[in-house]
Amino acid sequence: MAKTYTEIDGRIANFIEAQKLFFVATAPAGSDGHVNMSPKGYDSFRILGPNKVAYLDLGGSGIETVAHLRENGRITFMFCAFEGKANILRLYGKGSAICFDDPGFEDALACFPDFPKARAIITAEITRIQESCGWGVPFYEFKGERNQLVRYNEHRSDEEWRKRRYDSNAKSIDGLKGLIKP
Repeated sequence: MAKTYTEIDGRIANFIEAQKLFFVATAPAGSDGHVNMSPKGYDSFRILGPNKVAYLDLGGSGIETVAHLRENGRITFMFCAFEGKANILRLYGKGSAICFDDPGFEDALACFPDFPKARAIITAEITRIQESCGWGVPFYEFKGERNQLVRYNEHRSDEEWRKRRYDSNAKSIDGLKGLIKP
């Protein structure tokens, strides 16, 4: 039986901070669009308060999360225990994206000092916290982070990186607005 909570307390925060992987899910409004779920790694998730979280969006193959949040704000985070006691934790909320050329981006990026370049910081006000048993989640051994995404961002000049972001992230797969030049 799932348990719900009203805020991220110390026990829940400790569980989140111990995980090396989490998932982010968003969807466009209506029934025609594609639901998106992305795995996230690195030290890229922050608890900003009992009902507020953020994660670092380094970029990737699509702009679905940013586009969906701009359209309707719905977001779900999922953390699974791949070692130790079985557990699944979901955080449901309303999110927003602060993209690299938006006002306030540098302040938001300060929460992630190890990453000089990022496409966006995603923040969310959490409205529901739910834990479930996780008995069907297998054990996995963490061997380390892949560094390809960080390397991909590091070797490009800021100008080249920005151009590439705008060119490749203008629209979601459903045609929603992605990155918007200021």
